[in-house]
Amino acid sequence: MFRRMRYLIGLNPKTPPTKRLLDARPRRVKFQPPDMLETVHEIAIYIHRFHNLDLFQQGWYQIKISARWEDSSLHSCGTPSRVIQYEAPNTVSDDLLGVWRIDDADHSFSTQPFKIKYARQDVPLSVMVSFNFAIGKDEKPLISAVILKFELMYAPILENGHEIQASFDMIPVAVHEFKIPPRALFGLHSYCPVHFDAFHAVLVDLSVHIVYLKAGASTQEKLSSASVTMEHISDEYHEEHNHLVGQGWSSKAVEIIKSLLVSRELLLEEIKNLSKALGQSIDDLQFADLNLGRFEFIDSSLRNDLSTANSVISGSKVGVGHLAGMLQNILEKSNGTVDFGNDVIFYSLSKDELLDLFFTLGNQLSFLWNTFLKFHRVNRISILEHLHGVWAMNREAEWSIWLVYSKIEVPHRYMRSGADDPSHHGKVVGLRKSSDEPAQSATTRAELHRKSIAQMKINSHSIQDMHIFGDPSRVPVVLVEQKVIDLPNNSAWQSLNQNAAAIPTAFGKNGVPRFTLEPKRSNRVLRAVVFVHGFQGHHLDLRLVRNQWLLIDPGAECLMSEANEEKTTGDFREMGSRLAEEVITFLRKKMDRLSRYGGCKDIKLSFVGHSIGNIIIRSALTESVMAPFLKHLYTYISISGPHLGYWYSSNSLFNSGLWLMKKLKGAQCIHQLTFTDDPDLQNTFFYKLCKQKTLENFKNIILLSSPQDGYVPYHSARIESCPASSWDQSKKAHVFMEMLNNCLDQIHAPSSERRVLMRCDVNFDTSSQGRNLNTFIGRAAHIEFLETDMFAKFIMWSFPDFFL
Repeated sequence: MFRRMRYLIGLNPKTPPTKRLLDARPRRVKFQPPDMLETVHEIAIYIHRFHNLDLFQQGWYQIKISARWEDSSLHSCGTPSRVIQYEAPNTVSDDLLGVWRIDDADHSFSTQPFKIKYARQDVPLSVMVSFNFAIGKDEKPLISAVILKFELMYAPILENGHEIQASFDMIPVAVHEFKIPPRALFGLHSYCPVHFDAFHAVLVDLSVHIVYLKAGASTQEKLSSASVTMEHISDEYHEEHNHLVGQGWSSKAVEIIKSLLVSRELLLEEIKNLSKALGQSIDDLQFADLNLGRFEFIDSSLRNDLSTANSVISGSKVGVGHLAGMLQNILEKSNGTVDFGNDVIFYSLSKDELLDLFFTLGNQLSFLWNTFLKFHRVNRISILEHLHGVWAMNREAEWSIWLVYSKIEVPHRYMRSGADDPSHHGKVVGLRKSSDEPAQSATTRAELHRKSIAQMKINSHSIQDMHIFGDPSRVPVVLVEQKVIDLPNNSAWQSLNQNAAAIPTAFGKNGVPRFTLEPKRSNRVLRAVVFVHGFQGHHLDLRLVRNQWLLIDPGAECLMSEANEEKTTGDFREMGSRLAEEVITFLRKKMDRLSRYGGCKDIKLSFVGHSIGNIIIRSALTESVMAPFLKHLYTYISISGPHLGYWYSSNSLFNSGLWLMKKLKGAQCIHQLTFTDDPDLQNTFFYKLCKQKTLENFKNIILLSSPQDGYVPYHSARIESCPASSWDQSKKAHVFMEMLNNCLDQIHAPSSERRVLMRCDVNFDTSSQGRNLNTFIGRAAHIEFLETDMFAKFIMWSFPDFFL
């Protein structure tokens, strides 16, 4: 490796290194035509695995990849240049068929077909494909972005024994595109997950590695000089400079050399970062630093650098490798960025010297790029994990465009200030301005933010997911209000902490758990998440949120509740009892399985509910069979849940529909939601539910609401007061305020060391839906929670600790 590197920079291997650096003599290089300045952007995509989260159809699948310029005036597209199969596929397996292939017609790459049989299935691929974007002899480095296109191809399993046609005639069923900004084309190393769409929920684990290189092999390597002679900047320089710029060749050469310098520094820095992060040394890296000629001017400013450069230009002779390093130091500002406007030193060079510098930098980059590829091949999994960690940490910053944060003060108790203030007596609630309504204020705030997003110029160095960045103004805007409540430990909680290992590990008669102390040698934690659908819902309604949870925590055990499917018109108490039994059975099964592997140390039990599914969850937590698990409650996500019932709903059309359902169908749950299940308001189901401790054991409470949702009252989903209740003087208002305060008491209850309360207003873009019945009655936003996962992606990846 070292001998090869010495050859690349034009040094005699037999000469001592010190003598070579001190006694290097210039060698003039014969001028080469401009077509020798061809360069290439190489985009290497490492595909680690295909993970099926939730594909609906069994069959044969494969991933097809292509790349193109975003600028439609550039007709050329990326060409697959090399494919590296890191691990030989298991040809014996019936789940893999054929090999990867390149289509010369559309310049695409396709993985080998693989069979998908079930959910949560992993298919290792371990292949890297590189796409080259050639920059022609008459072109400077381009400013257009590159679009990476991933297509999910599908073919059914045939019944005649031949499970797939020999010609691999597969059809595209989903597409996911990413944009690589122009700045990233000079150097980028990033994790890039491919998820496709809601109907094809998969995860393709891959990373993207980009470098800017000299195109192809050249005879210039044989003529590469160790040094060049630079003339003093004088009238002769200005005359030559004007002549070269007039031809346009020198200007192009300068731009290319500066871009190569940037690419070299980015690649070298990434190699060092990966080597440090992984704790793995890279062979010959110390020699690479020497041979790259990177000068470090200690305690020197830009003025000193320019002074040094001028002295060199005055007649000194310096190696081309050293010149490259010196140029980098001069171009760098104090903050480490490259100043592209400093071209003085470049235009002091002749055509031959610029060409020689171009090939020297190209050879150095080729060496570094090959070093990285070898290092990646040995450490591909560790590199992927490291890049995934960096990607996960950057999510909150990258997606902050659509997240608006604010702090909230959650009162311990609400007072009915409006009704109790004598100065307000006799005022009519209907005369209040609509802008005073919290829902209207939230909508206005979100729409103003959406308009500002439409005017933004997003200039990111990262890979951009076109599902999000394709039309940023159409992405949901989330208003996040977060409150961290530090709670004093009570004696009961301290006792639970001291006996954290005491959890139900086996079940006695009638499914009642009995307790044993888990051996200290076990460190397993059962992370269980229960998803509960809403009114007349399906057990897979929350599958998109579940998939996002599994992406954050692949080890989570998920229960998609089916106990109340087609049974959501009855009594909430009965629905809660059925859910409790289903959860107990689920936990017993998972814990019995863990007991065969040493048991588990702890349980983290989380719940996610949509609409009245939240009321079913809270009702289930009141069941006696759930009592042993209450101290293991972790995160609760309420998606548009009517926690305070349907009092003070402003949607008159929806209220009329509720009245009809009560009259025609006699749905008991509707009577309970509207407080008509008992003449005495303090004997109604909701009043009693709010007095029971259903929230105080959760460590994280996330309340998702939408001011566009006309099905669930805005204040009820957020568990807060509303103007209508504050101004009401009836007994109904007193009961409502008592229910609200009972819920707030649970949120402030000292049953844990700290509790996080988050209220998230999700504002969907409904402009494409037009004015129809769904949007008019507010159903569109209520159902949008189930049909999109963008809001869940933003929230869950911005606060991953709540879901681990």
